Amino acid sequence: MTLFLAHHDSSTIATILILALAPATAGQINPTTQGIDENGRIPKVEIPMELEHPERWRYFPEGRLIEGNMFERFLVSSFFAPIIFRDADVGTGGGITITDIDFRNQRRQEFANFVMTYSSEGQQTISANWRRWTNHIELPDGGVVQDERSFMHNHASYQKALTKRYFGLGIVTPRGAESSYTRERTALSYHYQFTEPNPADELIFDFGIQFEHNNLSSGMVSNKPDTRTLYAGDFAAGDDHDMLWLNLNIRYDTRDSLHNPYQGWYLGASASTAALQTNGEVGAIFSAFGSKVFTLPPLLHDGGDDQEAHPPTDGLAFGAFVQASSGELPFYSLPTLGGSQTLRGFITNRFTDRTAWHASAEYRMWFIPRGFSLTRRIRIERVGAAFFFEAGSVAPKTAGLFDHVECSYGTSLRISLERTALFRVDFGISDEDTNVSIAYGLTF
Repeated sequence: MTLFLAHHDSSTIATILILALAPATAGQINPTTQGIDENGRIPKVEIPMELEHPERWRYFPEGRLIEGNMFERFLVSSFFAPIIFRDADVGTGGGITITDIDFRNQRRQEFANFVMTYSSEGQQTISANWRRWTNHIELPDGGVVQDERSFMHNHASYQKALTKRYFGLGIVTPRGAESSYTRERTALSYHYQFTEPNPADELIFDFGIQFEHNNLSSGMVSNKPDTRTLYAGDFAAGDDHDMLWLNLNIRYDTRDSLHNPYQGWYLGASASTAALQTNGEVGAIFSAFGSKVFTLPPLLHDGGDDQEAHPPTDGLAFGAFVQASSGELPFYSLPTLGGSQTLRGFITNRFTDRTAWHASAEYRMWFIPRGFSLTRRIRIERVGAAFFFEAGSVAPKTAGLFDHVECSYGTSLRISLERTALFRVDFGISDEDTNVSIAYGLTF
């Protein structure tokens, strides 16, 4: 069995672990009078009549909007989380994540996060994120509503991962084809997402630009061949490599939430173009994707009531995507399956090639529908589980995508701190391995 934590998820997970122990209200505030009932139920509020699609606006009660600097709001809307880890390959390490979910006292309109970690073997991560939601409305009786679909986001990071895996190209590569390399990556990105023609509408556009620089060196996985030796051509093409990505994502989305939907569907397409690269080549990844969520009768709870802002809801969800690459790209930028997002029964980046497809089905249920209090001030909103089945494949061309299909299945523990903050632990099983992945947010 392998336990893995995706590098891009580790900072968020540390933050969420602290958030799970953080109060929903501060000081002596009585949650009953601040938009939160004693049992954790959040009563529905009147959404301004001029706003369409009220189910897509997230409501934050006054009890979660506390003023003050980061120290005055500590463990309310600002968090300082220690990170400690131990791995046989990378040694002992630690760090800190600083998160402010009400950055600059904007009443939950802005978010900022900073993470720094280091290990005894040199594995390190430094990252910073900032996000501002562009449709944000104060309610006359207290609290705010926010359109989670429209925002601006900046990201900067430096990562040195010593245990990246590469198995070569193709779906039939044996487990024994595993090799190890170190990837040193610096990235800067910005993207802007908005809806048309009105806030919270179905048509969503996302424009982004990203610069990244990659350096490769020998890997640190014990008893595994070096990618530099085993796949010398791919390694050389990806070393000391700069890329400027231009990203466009368009989708039609009827779901009631992007983060934790209970009903609706979406269909979309995206193009990510490496318009400038060190070698002068141009490459791109084209994707088509979709999902459908059905509301199911509750199994272990009453399903809430019509006057509840976020009632517990069970659901059955289906999602799929297909990807194809064109031009020249380094191997680590090609479509890949395996890890915390796809084929969760396989190790991260288990299968790589120029095209890929993946399909998932999940039955999502809640067994502690309104969470529980750890103390008078500390509360977890909701606890549940999911059962999933996945299938997918990679191939050199789309014509060969169904020649050989891999599958995985498993179960997942879900902890929801609020509608937009879901933490999961997935136990995936395949005919090759059993994996445990820890991540923030749903896979689709």
